[in-house]
Amino acid sequence: MKKIVLVAGARPNFMKVAPILRTIERYSHELCGVLVHTGQHYDRNMSHTFFTSLGIREPDYNLEAGSGSHAAQTAHVMIRFEEVCLKENPDIVLVVGDVNSTIAAGLVAKKLHISLCHVEAGLRSRDRSMPEEINRLATDAITDIFFTTEPEGTANLLGEGHTKDTVHFVGHVMIDNLFYQLERISNDGDRLIDPSVKDLKKRLPEKYFCLTMHRPSNVDNKETLSGLLKAIAETGLKAPIVFPCHPRTRKNIDLFGLSPFLHPAERDGGDSAFITSGIVATEPLGYNDFLYLWKDAAGVLTDSGGMQEETTALKIPCITMRTTTERPITVQIGSNEVVGTRGDRVIALAHKILQGEWKTSRVPDLWDGDASKRIVEVLRR
Repeated sequence: MKKIVLVAGARPNFMKVAPILRTIERYSHELCGVLVHTGQHYDRNMSHTFFTSLGIREPDYNLEAGSGSHAAQTAHVMIRFEEVCLKENPDIVLVVGDVNSTIAAGLVAKKLHISLCHVEAGLRSRDRSMPEEINRLATDAITDIFFTTEPEGTANLLGEGHTKDTVHFVGHVMIDNLFYQLERISNDGDRLIDPSVKDLKKRLPEKYFCLTMHRPSNVDNKETLSGLLKAIAETGLKAPIVFPCHPRTRKNIDLFGLSPFLHPAERDGGDSAFITSGIVATEPLGYNDFLYLWKDAAGVLTDSGGMQEETTALKIPCITMRTTTERPITVQIGSNEVVGTRGDRVIALAHKILQGEWKTSRVPDLWDGDASKRIVEVLRR
């Protein structure tokens, strides 16, 4: 029996791990999956219901590492994860993405001479001011088996000296989860989606946008945040923009005196009123609730990495408010455009979306919902 420890540090990590764990459990006669939540982020939405919605059990371990500086968080994960590895003695440690838990678990695994697999390997933004870029580079430097989401990721790893037999282009597990959740919403949306979210969607016009914004480079600087909100608000005059506001972003909006840009979701006279314009702010939403909204949006504005990929998978226009992307395929052939923090570019591209003039895009190869099956086939070998 081959034992595989799967490590997740935050909610998006679980969405990547879930399809792999579900597939591993189909081979319970030869594979044993152990799920570890490092507790890197406390999230009140990560209840029993959250794991049920992903089709997986609750974690076997919660390390409760908590927040803190990058160094403190990484160190806490390493100390607690080492205890898990010594107890479980796994054959493989599998990490996903680029959070602090990724590199922390990877370092522990390699120093205990355990094989390390990295899912979403090879992504590069070329921007070393991003903590995620450092985590990506450091994790890939010690990984044994690489699973890439796109050909450029494979090319990056080979260019860094890794051998072809260790690099496997498998597609994207985040897309596996996306398709899984879309099917569940289609079959059981009445039960899965919060009534307030369903009501909000009924009040939106045919064309609306969804927005996510949380990166420190965008929200921690008053001038940058003000400029983006001004451009987004101008866009919102033409089509309403639903904005589940991240706590960090909300705190800075209030701190910088930018709250007038936002309108509460319940404005315009109550539940039955039609929403015609503006930035419509809501509390943070769970994955399925937000998916229920953005899957039918005219376009998405974001600074998230995952949203660039998921919108590409559904061919939904995406405006990325960053200067770089570690997911270039979403721009090269997908539905994504990277605009930096220039408000005029945000406004111009949003206008193109509303005019139906967005570029033609296609879904990248192997983004077909079967990436987890390919990963597990490699693990079985």
